[in-house]
Amino acid sequence: MGKFVVNTHGRLQEWIADEKGYFRLEGLDYELTQHQLLTKKAEDKTKGIKAGTVPDNLHGAFQSYEQGRDASISCACHWTVNMAASASHGQLWGEAYSVSPCGIFVPENSPVRRPEDLAGVNVHVGYQSGSHYTTIQALEPFMPADRIKLKFGGGPSDRVDQLLNGLAPAATVFGMQYYIMEQLGFRKILDATFMIAALIPPGVDLNAVKKYYRALRRAQSDIDHMHQSYTHFYLNELPERHAKLVDVRRFGPGERIVFEPYTRELYESTHKWVEQRNIFPPEKAGECNYEGAVACAV
Repeated sequence: MGKFVVNTHGRLQEWIADEKGYFRLEGLDYELTQHQLLTKKAEDKTKGIKAGTVPDNLHGAFQSYEQGRDASISCACHWTVNMAASASHGQLWGEAYSVSPCGIFVPENSPVRRPEDLAGVNVHVGYQSGSHYTTIQALEPFMPADRIKLKFGGGPSDRVDQLLNGLAPAATVFGMQYYIMEQLGFRKILDATFMIAALIPPGVDLNAVKKYYRALRRAQSDIDHMHQSYTHFYLNELPERHAKLVDVRRFGPGERIVFEPYTRELYESTHKWVEQRNIFPPEKAGECNYEGAVACAV
């Protein structure tokens, strides 16, 4: 059995578990790899683009699972992981999930003041990624579905660049990008906090997954106790152009892991919610089969 490969996800838990030896204490032979959408090497793609001309980027979290991530475990929003597991791209880990702060932000001088003001306004999100689904979920109480207008602006760092450079009238960001926009004075119009789940590819040892989560439980306790001691880890993943604009000591704890089951009811209702909104064509929606899609320790 090779190393247990962990995709980092712009959150603190893996970095803490690595530095404090929690993975080793659990007997996990592991390696950390940075998720391609959040890496420090992410480039600014806004050069030469004018307002209103940002092209749609139709490669998001689900497409990365279709292609296959080089990891023994990786995270994405629970909608995408649910659908990826249903389409047999791996199994959703059913014994924990996490919750990430997220919001729809606009520039400080924007005329948008209320969620209703976003009707017909392009909200930049990631395609079939957490910001896509959560923006719909957050805006539905305020307007009809046909008034929710989405622009698929790319990954989290891309959307930060689009806000900073005046190319996005609004954008949904989460985690460390949420803290960037908050600190730089962008206005949050609506909270869009959402759930994140983990996907395990076929053939991964579930005992190793249990060790991984036991280590993260220790790290989560450290964060709950005093997250300020660990916010410097955000610098491991922020692009340098964004890191130099902010003081990560002011950031919050970010994504919080919840050690509760991802239940059958949650799995089935989430799958149905996605299908009802036609976010996936039927041939990619997979089969809503809890036993096959969700992995639990035995």
